[in-house]
Amino acid sequence: MYEVEIQELILRALKEDVGHQDMTTAYLIPEDQQSKGRFLAKTAGIVAGIKISQKVFAALDPEISFEIVKNDGERVEVGDTIALVMGKTGSLLTGERLALNFLQRLSGIATKTSGLVEAIKYYKAEVVDTRKTTPGLRVLEKYAVRVGGGRNHRFGLYDGIMIKDNHIKSAGGITQAVITLRQKVPHTLKIEVEVENLVQLQEALDAGVDIIMLDNMSIEDMKTAVDITAGKALLEASGGINETNIVEVARSGVDFISTGAITHSVSSLDISFDIIQIEGA
Repeated sequence: MYEVEIQELILRALKEDVGHQDMTTAYLIPEDQQSKGRFLAKTAGIVAGIKISQKVFAALDPEISFEIVKNDGERVEVGDTIALVMGKTGSLLTGERLALNFLQRLSGIATKTSGLVEAIKYYKAEVVDTRKTTPGLRVLEKYAVRVGGGRNHRFGLYDGIMIKDNHIKSAGGITQAVITLRQKVPHTLKIEVEVENLVQLQEALDAGVDIIMLDNMSIEDMKTAVDITAGKALLEASGGINETNIVEVARSGVDFISTGAITHSVSSLDISFDIIQIEGA
């Protein structure tokens, strides 16, 4: 993972949440009081981000002890302990919300992704994410997709060529866009183009692109696209794909199924943090 970026993200998040002081805790809890707390699963799912939660507490108070019970990628059921945290009560109370925010969000993404991956496990298609992520959290959300068994699409505009509909309009068509890019980008870089119909599909194939995204195509058109392409390019289905239709899409024979829903429309996994023991109490 991107350790430097993640550490910077955690420090920014702590600054946002704690500011100069956790007033309630500072005025209420004795500075030397020690406690033990636990992260508890309140719904079933896949854990992702537990080490991020650990880093939150470490950044806040290096003396905190953090025992991981369930690692990223492991399934939890209701009532399972995910981690135990021991240290100053004040530090535990100050860090709990931010640690939970990361853990709940990333576990929700991993759980959603895992469900889609499981649904199409008998087909060759792989579940892929998109750039529809929370600004500033992309590296973590894409990590959670991988924990859930999915694959990452490009991380940003800087690490892949994708010719989308507005590029096509602005460049004068698929063929012209591909010709222009082939003259300027390294030969090692793959080119993907988004198509909306079978006519555009054929143009993309004639232009020799490497990957073709079938945007909001019907299942029948996807099947036809697979037949026409005949392995000359990788095919990626995209647009409105969810639990209700992903199996049908996979049956069409495409290579990848990309969905923004696994990052932009997930529900956070319900996890609580509870103080379970206070030293001397």
